[in-house]
Amino acid sequence: MSSGAAQAIVRRLEDAGIVTWFDGGWGVDALLGRESRSHADVDLVLDRGDLPRAIVVLREVGFREDTSAFPGRPARVVLARGFEVVDLHPVVFDEWGNGWQELGNSAWGLYPAAGLNGVGQIGGDSVRCLTAELQVRHHLGYPPSDADRTDLRALAVEYGVAIPPEWY
Repeated sequence: MSSGAAQAIVRRLEDAGIVTWFDGGWGVDALLGRESRSHADVDLVLDRGDLPRAIVVLREVGFREDTSAFPGRPARVVLARGFEVVDLHPVVFDEWGNGWQELGNSAWGLYPAAGLNGVGQIGGDSVRCLTAELQVRHHLGYPPSDADRTDLRALAVEYGVAIPPEWY
């Protein structure tokens, strides 16, 4: 997915009053302020209450839900339009501003309020994104791909965040 396509999707959602945060690879590149690699999709965190409206907004421009995506609901909703993929991560906000992602089977993922304070750049636009610390924390729960290791090494250099020794 190109930076222009990622920006257009976020602008469309924001024009509909939906607040999003870049996560995943585009979230890393936002923090770095440059496109460091190609991206297969764009990962966006949003309030779960906005999810139905976000789906409608994206359907209006040709995106369709990929119900074969694993994991799927409630953890995430994946929409595709040709080769463009949007991976929505719905969260429920508590009274302290923490986002809670329902993962299924009574499991929850945490987006701490402080981790949602990231600000980055994509294509010259200032965007909301996860902080470098939260990007690292979310990558600790599964074996990292080569792209994950490269992304997190770049964050370690740029932001001084700690990453596991084997990722260097």
